[in-house]
This record gives sequence, C-alpha cells and structure tokens, in this order.
Amino acid sequence: MTAIAPGARAPANPWTAEARAMLALAWPMVLTNLAQIAMTTTDVMMMGRLGPDSLAAGTLGYNLYFAPLIFGLGLLLATSPMMASALGRKLHSLRDVRRTVRQGLWLAIAVSIPIWLLLWQSERILLWMGQEPTLASIAGSYVRTLQWAALPFFGYIVLRSFISALERPGWALTIMFIMVAFNVLANWCLMFGNLGFPALGVPGSGIATTLSSILMFFGLVLVVSVERQFRRYQLFGRFWRSDWPRFFELIRLGLPIAGSMTFEVTIFNAAALLMGLISAPALAAHAIAIQIASISFMVPMGLSQAATVRVGRAFGAQNLDGITRAGWTAFVMGVGFMALMALLMVTIPRPLIGAFIDLDLPENAEVIGLAVTFLAFAGLFQIFDGAQAVAAGMLRGLHDTKVPMIYSLFGYWGLGMTSSVVLAFTLGMDGPGIWIGLVSGLAIVSVLLYVRWLRRERLMPWLHQSRVA
Repeated sequence: MTAIAPGARAPANPWTAEARAMLALAWPMVLTNLAQIAMTTTDVMMMGRLGPDSLAAGTLGYNLYFAPLIFGLGLLLATSPMMASALGRKLHSLRDVRRTVRQGLWLAIAVSIPIWLLLWQSERILLWMGQEPTLASIAGSYVRTLQWAALPFFGYIVLRSFISALERPGWALTIMFIMVAFNVLANWCLMFGNLGFPALGVPGSGIATTLSSILMFFGLVLVVSVERQFRRYQLFGRFWRSDWPRFFELIRLGLPIAGSMTFEVTIFNAAALLMGLISAPALAAHAIAIQIASISFMVPMGLSQAATVRVGRAFGAQNLDGITRAGWTAFVMGVGFMALMALLMVTIPRPLIGAFIDLDLPENAEVIGLAVTFLAFAGLFQIFDGAQAVAAGMLRGLHDTKVPMIYSLFGYWGLGMTSSVVLAFTLGMDGPGIWIGLVSGLAIVSVLLYVRWLRRERLMPWLHQSRVA
C-alpha cells in the first residue's frame, strides 16, 4: 500500500474522473441535439398557423428531405472517431486532424450534389407515391428551398465533430441556440410577410432553414479560425489539396453508420404509414408518443456522441482500461436516464400527452386512450433505444461500424417491421401490434450491440500483437 504524503491529495478514482469527463463532454451535445429538435418543432408549429393543407404539405416535404439528410449525416459522423483516435495516438496531431476535416468537407460536397438532384424532383416523387397533387405541389416548392440547407448543415457537422474531438463542444451549443432564435424570426418574416418581407408561405420556411444552416456553418468557421486552441490546426489551409486514401477511408467507415441510421429512421417512417392504415386517431396517438420518445432520446444520443470521442481517444492511445471505463460510463448513464424516463411515461402519461392535445375535449378521448397505451410500450422502448444508441457510439469509437449496420438491418427490418405487420394486421392487434414490433426490433439490436461490446478486445489488433509478443 502506497502512503500518501501529509497535505497531498489522494488520487481521484478513475471511474469518477471518467464520469466527470463524460458529463462535461456530453451535456453540451445533449443540449445541441435538443436545440436541433426545437428548430424542427418550431417549423412545424408555424406551418400549422398557415392551415392544415400547409402543415400536411410541409410534413410530407420534410419527411422526404429527412431520409437523404440522415444518410449524409451518417457518412460525415465517421469524422468523429477518426479524429478522436488520431488525438489519442498523439495529443497534438495537427496534420492528421486537419486532413480528416478537409476530406470530411470534401465528402460533404460530394454527397450533397446527388441529394440536391434527387430532391429537385420532390413533387414528381410525391405524385409517384400517390399523394394528392395540391399537397405534392406545395411540398415540392418547399423542398426546393429547403434542400440547399443540406451542404452547410453537413459542413457544420464536420466542424462540430472537430471541436467535439478536442472536447470543446460548447461552441456548437452556443451557435445552435442563437440559430433557433434566428430561425423563429426568419420563419415569422418569410412565411407570414412581416417586417416588409414577402409572405412566401411554406417555401419561406425552407429559406429560413437554409439561411439558419448557412449561418450555423459560418459561425463555426469563425470560431475555429479565431479561437486559439482551434486556429493552430489551420483547417482551411490548402483546402484544394486531395487526400484520396483518407477520403475513401471516411466513406468506408461512414457508409455503415449511414446505413444503420437510415434503417432506424425509415422503420419509424414506415410505422407511421402503417398507423395511418389503421385509423386517424391511431396515427395521431402514435405521433404524440413518438414525439415524447424523440425528445428524451436526445440525451442518450448526446452520450453516444461523447462515447465515440472518449472511447476513440482511448482507442488511439491503445489504453484498454480507458476504453472500458469510457464505454461503460456512457452506457450506464444512457440506460439509467432512459429507465427514469420510462418510469415517467408509465406512471404519469396523461400530463405528458396533455402537452400535445387538450385532455378535456371529448372528441380527443380516443386519441388520448391510445396514446396512454402507446406510451406504456414507449417506456420499454426507451430503455432499449437508449442502450442501442449508446452502444453504437461506443463501437464507433473502436471504428467498428459494419457489423452494427448488419445488426440494424436484421433487427429493425428483419424482425421489427415483420413483427409489426404480422401482429397489427394478420393477428388484428392494430396499433399495439406495431409498437410491440418496434420494441422487439430495438431490443434485439441493443442486445446484439451489447454482446459485441463485451467482446470488444477482438476489435483491437494492437492488443493481440502485444500479447503475442
């Protein structure tokens, strides 16, 4: 036993130190995610003031825009573990980090071009899907102003990954909160014609979002160019210089992340379509339950992003104990928070539902009853959703993305969607059947990712080499 000199401080418990570091990194990410949700929610609320047709068209357009946006986001999230592991290998790894940021921005441009070409045909796509022509026309005009937000948003994600890898995510939070306020003002001016601007209706919301995304990106450009800790990386020096091996490494690592996120997002889109086949009250109740679940999901999502950085830095430093502590700390925090949210959803569902619908109106009784039932399933859903989100982030820190993508495809679509269809329509369970399918899919994905994390030493080639030596 080592004696501690009088007056000297006892060494901090490494698990306590990791918990503090994880919270310091995660909470700005959590609030940034909540601010992004607030921006989307604001758009929907203000579209609703234009009338039901505008709201319906805006929802159609945004859902069409969201799927390719998530795919591109997944690709660019590969920059985070690559920069984190580089900094783990060498704390001041200026060249490696700069090259990853540069090629991340190149990839943002490359993926935006096909997204723009696709979304320019939004009206035709919606007509092909059988949507009402009037709604398709409004939605198409909305997406044509919204689609330009993709590139600056992707650029913002790359720069956010950079400052997060350096464990300074607070700047992204500050900029995001400023942009939430700007987005409200821009919507108010451009949608309704206030302060002398033309009243553009739903397309005005697309312009507001695009302007917000541009300012978000250039806000971070200013920060990384001026702030002392960031500017020494000279991120935009020789921007035109190619680094094809790193560019394709980003694609190799990012494609499975994009696939996993797309599989997860699209199953929820499909579940909403299935609810619409059952009844309008079922769809409304489902929307309420999903929105509540989505808000609470921002916490494990932030912890997942923090876990990627903390695990990635330990991985780059070849620190097995650090990897273990970072992963389990994030996992316990994420699942613990979601267990608390599950308890709230099961024990006090009506106050939560009351934030979205008037509980006293008799015509809302059926929606409220279904929403209470769906929130009970959402409680169980929360725990598995938090577990899979954080576990995926932990594995990304180890640069492990291909197998988790296969797990996502199998769990969400192979098991989850199949179960939802069979239970809801073949066995006549309706809405609860769809939710049981969603819970089943999330449960199997979370268990598979958890088991893979338990076997994480297989993902560390340097560990095997040291043991052989």
